[in-house]
Amino acid sequence: MFKIIVAIAAIVTPLSMSQAQNMPLNQFLARANALEKKGAMAVFSSDMRLMKKEMSASAEYLRAERLAMQAARTKPAYCPPAKQSMNTVEILTHFRAIPAAQRNLMRTKDAFRSLLAKKYPCTT
Repeated sequence: MFKIIVAIAAIVTPLSMSQAQNMPLNQFLARANALEKKGAMAVFSSDMRLMKKEMSASAEYLRAERLAMQAARTKPAYCPPAKQSMNTVEILTHFRAIPAAQRNLMRTKDAFRSLLAKKYPCTT
């Protein structure tokens, strides 16, 4: 019983953080496209900071979600190795490959989860 309560608490806690990373995927990609057009000047854009926060919060949320699923002894969406590497090009390429109809319904964290599941599938 205690394990179930801990697992539920672990899931509920990151859900309260969902306001931090709740950007629709289409909006995220529109901002990414606009930043790419700015070139080197994108570094000074407030959108750059916003998007970094979005990805950081999404990563934190997904990590908490994965750990909660592991604690509940359920299969997580992805199983990363101890050392991971991913770059902006890889992330944006994956996000842009998602069909437009799906993008309209997705949040950034959901697209990031799909990338992690594709890159780090659980084998067990």
